Amino acid sequence: MSDRPNQQPKLAAMAALAALAPFEPVASVAYQSVGRLLIIGSDERVTEAVTALGNNLSAAVFWTGKTPPPVLTGTEVRLGSIVSLNGFLGAFELLWRPSGAGAGAPATEAASFDMVLDLQAAPAFQMPQPPQGYLYAAIDQPDAFAAALAELPEMVGEFEKPKFFAYKESICAHSRSRKTGCSKCIDICSTKAISSNGDTVIVDPHLCMGCGACATVCPSGAMSYQYPRVADRGVQLRALLGSYRDHRGDHRDTNSLPPVIVFHNGEDGGAALSKTPIPSNALPLEAWHIASIGLDVLLGAVSYGASGVVVVAEGSEAPDYIEAIQAQMQTGDTILAALGYGGNHFALCGAAAMAAQVASVQAATAVAKPATFHLSNDKRATLEFAVEHLAKHAPIAKVPEKIALAPKAMWGNILVNQDKCTMCLACAGACPESALMDGGEGALKPQLKFIERNCVQCGICAATCPEQAITLEPRLLLTEARKKEVLLNETEPFNCISCGEALGTRKLIDAMLGKLAGHSMFQAEGSLKRLQMCADCRVVDMMSNKHEMSILTGKPIE
Repeated sequence: MSDRPNQQPKLAAMAALAALAPFEPVASVAYQSVGRLLIIGSDERVTEAVTALGNNLSAAVFWTGKTPPPVLTGTEVRLGSIVSLNGFLGAFELLWRPSGAGAGAPATEAASFDMVLDLQAAPAFQMPQPPQGYLYAAIDQPDAFAAALAELPEMVGEFEKPKFFAYKESICAHSRSRKTGCSKCIDICSTKAISSNGDTVIVDPHLCMGCGACATVCPSGAMSYQYPRVADRGVQLRALLGSYRDHRGDHRDTNSLPPVIVFHNGEDGGAALSKTPIPSNALPLEAWHIASIGLDVLLGAVSYGASGVVVVAEGSEAPDYIEAIQAQMQTGDTILAALGYGGNHFALCGAAAMAAQVASVQAATAVAKPATFHLSNDKRATLEFAVEHLAKHAPIAKVPEKIALAPKAMWGNILVNQDKCTMCLACAGACPESALMDGGEGALKPQLKFIERNCVQCGICAATCPEQAITLEPRLLLTEARKKEVLLNETEPFNCISCGEALGTRKLIDAMLGKLAGHSMFQAEGSLKRLQMCADCRVVDMMSNKHEMSILTGKPIE
């Protein structure tokens, strides 16, 4: 038998991938630029830029130097201090304070531009990925300056890019009633395209660069990636791994190794791989950005029969993205290890180390029977299918009932201290995922119930609880109990002492009486008793008590 690896399975897999029909196109985002250019700077490069670009673009200068600005015939020069600069290609907004403004002049002025060439010592946009249409070159970056002069004239016209994301507001766990829960998408976005919008978030599609990290870290699936959609990525994985498996035969061919998916971007990652020998069992798959490779894709690939996934990062990625991918891989390996799948199934590395990482990943235990389900654009549904399949075919005799996970995981339990809990049910009202709920109309007693499957561990319940009676327990429950209602607490109801109408829970009323018993407003006869009445009976009692003092007038109520 030849020692050379069998290339046929890989060739067949790549042919199957190439033969797939194009996926349904995603929505687009439009830009329009007519060539209004703002140049910000304080050195001779400003004059050079105006000279180079003035014939093609409508240039204006904001001079930030302490020396007088250069004389630029036909070019508007502004002096003062910049208050803010925001926007994107075709829609930049500059706000500044003019210097030497006379009495009665406005304190600030505003202007709009299509593009910005920033030649300051420090960039106006500090995020890792500044908006399109903004180019920066420091004084010690002549190559960047030359590249900007060449690129700016090409930024005139109408442009489109994909809308990389979809957002489902109804399941977003960002906030409820000003209690912040999950802000992972806001924290990780390197373009600052995502911001809080009250209880939900808002995404500026013009600022979004399509990294997909927001969807990767989102625990509920409210933010999903569209380029490609996870369902389309699943079609690619099924085509690759299914064809590889079909042409690998009965696995007795020792020169045909277990398949490993290798994700890379189309720029520096793809260029580096083109110069690197790729193992015969490494199946490369391009991503617009590797930060979009989340846990649903990782476990989906293993469910379909891959030994694992290697993600190639060549350094163009923001550090937060690398940390996010590593966290996803760690969670995936934690789950697989608990299910008896030995070895490390996921790796993140540069192209130079790719072959060694493929060799390591290919030794990890693969699933005995590849899955047939389709990856879904519903993140939690996809993960549930993947985990159920991997548990069903786990290589151990007994699958654990639960798997402990790291803090801030996307699954978990809620622990309620029943001694502290007054059953106010504020947590149930605040829960964005319907994981916490009351007992319903048929309940004889006030109840607090929980469905673990729905919980995304956002922590809004714990932040809302006035008694600090709730703690989070990150874990993955594998039994059917995760889908069922669990009673966390119940208590005796409390009825109005006057008319008998349901008023709340006994623990809640007792706690309120205990806290207010020493308050000066409740020292008058009958005032504490009034707290045990419903709203209607309370008013009647106050009006019938001639000694009751009004808090508005300080006089007896007549």
